[in-house]
Amino acid sequence: MNQQGTLSQQVEAYHNWKKELIRQIGRYRLWLQDNNLFSEDISTRIRHGLELLIEDELTIAFVGEYSRGKTELINALFFSDYGQRMLPSQAGRTTMCPTELFFDRSANQNYLLLLPIETRTGELSLQQLRKQPNQWIRHELDDRNPEVMREVLAEVARIKSVSPEEARELGFDEAMLEHDRNHPGNVLVPAWRNAQISIRHPLFERGLRILDTPGLNALGSEPELTISMLPRAHAVIFVLSADTGVTASDMTIWKEHIDTEHADHRAGRFAVLNKIDVLWDDLQGDRHTQESIERVRNYTADHLGIRQQDVIPLSAKQGLLSRVRKDSALFARSNIDQLEQLIVQRILMHKEQLITQNLINDLLGMLQNSQAAMQYRLEALEEERQACTGSTLDKAALSRLAERAQKDYDFYYKKLITLRSSRRLMESQGDMLAKLVSEERFESHAAQVRTAMSKSWTTAGMNRAMEHFFELLEGDLTNLLSEGRLAEKMVGAIYRRYNEDTRARHLEPIPLRAGRHVIAIRDLRKKAKRFRISPKNLLSEQSTLVRRFFNVMVSEARTLHGRVRKDVERWPNEALLPIMQFSMEQKQLLEHQIRRLRDTVRTDKDSRAERQRLDHAIADLRKQLELADAMMRQIRKPAPTTIQQKVVNISGAV
Repeated sequence: MNQQGTLSQQVEAYHNWKKELIRQIGRYRLWLQDNNLFSEDISTRIRHGLELLIEDELTIAFVGEYSRGKTELINALFFSDYGQRMLPSQAGRTTMCPTELFFDRSANQNYLLLLPIETRTGELSLQQLRKQPNQWIRHELDDRNPEVMREVLAEVARIKSVSPEEARELGFDEAMLEHDRNHPGNVLVPAWRNAQISIRHPLFERGLRILDTPGLNALGSEPELTISMLPRAHAVIFVLSADTGVTASDMTIWKEHIDTEHADHRAGRFAVLNKIDVLWDDLQGDRHTQESIERVRNYTADHLGIRQQDVIPLSAKQGLLSRVRKDSALFARSNIDQLEQLIVQRILMHKEQLITQNLINDLLGMLQNSQAAMQYRLEALEEERQACTGSTLDKAALSRLAERAQKDYDFYYKKLITLRSSRRLMESQGDMLAKLVSEERFESHAAQVRTAMSKSWTTAGMNRAMEHFFELLEGDLTNLLSEGRLAEKMVGAIYRRYNEDTRARHLEPIPLRAGRHVIAIRDLRKKAKRFRISPKNLLSEQSTLVRRFFNVMVSEARTLHGRVRKDVERWPNEALLPIMQFSMEQKQLLEHQIRRLRDTVRTDKDSRAERQRLDHAIADLRKQLELADAMMRQIRKPAPTTIQQKVVNISGAV
């Protein structure tokens, strides 16, 4: 087996699939322009689709307690080409802060950014600090010199000695920290709050993003990590150790931070049973080893409440070693390829489905619109051709066609005027919806809760204020859903009337899709409840608790609220777009047809020459429809993992 093949090849195939979609969108844009069917509305819709594809990322979070081999696994999966461990992964506690690995395509540079742990005592959230480069320590990374790069990356694991009071102020649980033997009375904490590593790697360049998390203490002390960063990962790979099985702290991480009802890991939660090489028994043979591994695997799946096939036993250490040494037998034994196949088959497939649902179906609808308009143009040209079959032009027939085209033109012209007034009505409806989720309204709620929390003298009062904040947000979103349903009913009625009046039957309204945001806010409210009853927060000073609540909960709510606002602002313009596009295309095509027919009737054109001209026009139009069909076929081509699944099924058929 190709030791580097599975994951790299499939991510490359996924990237090429997206690249082909981008190419087809570009072709469609040019096709619309060539056929005089382009408009500003369509341009905006196409641009949104392109942004979705270009900015698309796939985030996989590696989570687990200290010394389970998470960083070693990342080294084996992504950095074996360097011939050494690039990320610090020796025995003991290595990754001390949440570390993000990606490639910064906008800067096109390798670098390491480190955020000092002291920023935890400030007023800014991690999300806000990301926008302040001056708060971060920057190191350049030269991938031409792996040895130096490795030394620079070792900085991620740096620790510092602080007093227990300082550790508590920084948000750590003192009981879970190591004591500093060189400075009795002090404890060791990570020097950094967050590390961001931009490194040129084929998979990272293709939009793969890795989140490497430290152990339970760090997860508990950085709420933003568990409130927003982890839940947004497309998949979580939970790393356990085969020599310890599922420990109490492993179960705490699993129950509190991964297997939760509000996590958004739609692509899946998977467990990796690392360090199976400790179970390799060369004296008793492979069969005994496999039975031992399967026992631990079954036990792990049972404890975590997941399927056995979602627990992958492997050895990251032997996987890395086999790739560096190019040892195929050791690579097969390490079982790393099983994890790669799982990432391909489950996580990449999920991303492909999202693109299909959010972009491809929309694009196919637009193309179908354009094809229908061009088909009508073709039918009109063929009727025109019929009037030119004799030795002289049948001007009476051509006049009738021109009159009918004029009536159709007037019909679509009036439809467009009606739709534009409907859109203005939608805009006023949109303004009303936007007021319910305006930035000013959100900040007013936030200011209200800050005042209430600051003035409260009791824990119960603080809790009431925090709960009231989410009541206000949910109230706004409930009103939004209610008003949104009325607006959608109005849009539905416009479409029904339009479809009855025209020959179009394929046109459907674009929904508001506000429900998902209500669910997200409700999920955040559940997290806030856990935040409130956390012993650490209950024992915090008032000012510390206010700061922590705003840095974590209000900051995340602000992000979610911004997404709602963006959707609400876009929807009134997009809701009527399919029927506006169809009407505009019909109007433009009819305009050309009327001009041509009247010109033919007015002038004494040669019947034979006119037939030839129409034959050329019909042939060209059929060619344009063939081009549209070709684009449709390309866009409909199955995604890479779908093709791979079919190949696997066929090859596995008996």
